[in-house]
Amino acid sequence: MSSSTPLHAAAPSPTARTPRAAPAGPVGPAQDAGDVTAAGAAWLASAETYPRSALALWRSRPTAPAVLPCGSAFDVVSVPAVFGRRILDRLWDEGPGSGPVAAHRGRVLLFAAPGTASRLPALLEWEEWGREVSVLCHGTGDAVTVPPLSAAEGPDAGSGDRLGSRWLVAPDTRHPWLPGPEVMLWACVRAARSAASSAVRISIFPGGDQSAKVYDVSRRR
Repeated sequence: MSSSTPLHAAAPSPTARTPRAAPAGPVGPAQDAGDVTAAGAAWLASAETYPRSALALWRSRPTAPAVLPCGSAFDVVSVPAVFGRRILDRLWDEGPGSGPVAAHRGRVLLFAAPGTASRLPALLEWEEWGREVSVLCHGTGDAVTVPPLSAAEGPDAGSGDRLGSRWLVAPDTRHPWLPGPEVMLWACVRAARSAASSAVRISIFPGGDQSAKVYDVSRRR
């Protein structure tokens, strides 16, 4: 992945099979869905060797994406957009919630606990979860493009965001909860089964912006 502004696995455990249920009720934004809080920005910058310098550079251009290294503060699991939305639905409707989540050029980036990238591929190999889905795990030695600190504004913001970078669950704390490999395995398996069960259904609704759903970060466990 590239950017214009550098900032620079066994069967799932029982807890992964039966995650804590999220509270019932409508889902709504806890903050501007496109904006990262100051604490969230500090957490992202902590992935860099020199966090203060990186954060200062990023804040000077808050509407530009950046490239961050994986493996220390977080790993990233990258999946196709539609499959990623299914994973998010499973995590929020039936599981413990998610960590920060971004969309970038047709893929969903799920931020996970360090070490997830090295364990998840082996875990997925043991499950009949739908191997036709492209799941990319980014850990130590890898880097990913992350969305801007603030959502772009102006008449071209909407169209640009749909193909570019945007936050689906923006970082909002200095120490966010991050799912581990077992939770990610559980979500991938459930999302694949959900996709298989709905494959024979015919939608009577017109296509729209399926990425519009906002996940309430206050519900994250």
